[in-house]
Amino acid sequence: MRDDDKSTGASGGWVRRLLPIGLLICGLVAFFALGLDRFVSFQSLSDNRDLLQGWVAEHPLATRLGYATAYTVSIAFSLPIGLVLTVTGGLLFGLIEGTVITVLAATLGALAVFLAARTAIGDTLRARAGPFVARLEAGFRENALSYLLVLRLVPLFPFWLVNIVPALLGVPARTFVIGTLIGIIPGTFVFVSVGNGLDTVFARGEVPGAGIFLEPGVLIPIAGLTLLSLIPVIYKRMRRGGPTSA
Repeated sequence: MRDDDKSTGASGGWVRRLLPIGLLICGLVAFFALGLDRFVSFQSLSDNRDLLQGWVAEHPLATRLGYATAYTVSIAFSLPIGLVLTVTGGLLFGLIEGTVITVLAATLGALAVFLAARTAIGDTLRARAGPFVARLEAGFRENALSYLLVLRLVPLFPFWLVNIVPALLGVPARTFVIGTLIGIIPGTFVFVSVGNGLDTVFARGEVPGAGIFLEPGVLIPIAGLTLLSLIPVIYKRMRRGGPTSA
């Protein structure tokens, strides 16, 4: 094979590897360029509440599939509208059904980002990483599920970032899916429950803001579940630091 053929093949390989992540980035840019973000807000939800609930009553299957698709796409393209969509799920579908649909859709969207990141830059980053990243990767692999549960439960970490980091550290897709599926249930349940009670708020003519999610009733359950997810990691650390047998 000639050198130019090899070069063309290598370039084509890079294009194929970067294409998935490139499409996701283009989708994020297009979302803001087209001004679609103004249609997804608590004010918009309040203004269109009756219309949305009417659609759900008339087209129960189509609206559930539409919501699940919209949620999956929003997570895949890392759109900053997950909070509003989660609350919308609680408002339209109730606590249990809203939680189930949202969790499944979010997991599917997160998996799309994970696979795109792993395909585009995961192997390259690990191959060029220094010893610090190698140690981080080894530690993450040892406690991958516990780490993922913590990252999913702690609201300080952006959801999109937690979709990418495990891919760069070589976490298996199966572990990622399990950790995401289980880890987002508590937070989703809490946020969906907020949406499930919004009818009363809207009936008073009020529109909630992001501050509603900083209430103790929302943060305390998540903080408690986060501490529980840390127990396996702390236990292993304590065993390592304990006295060694003769």
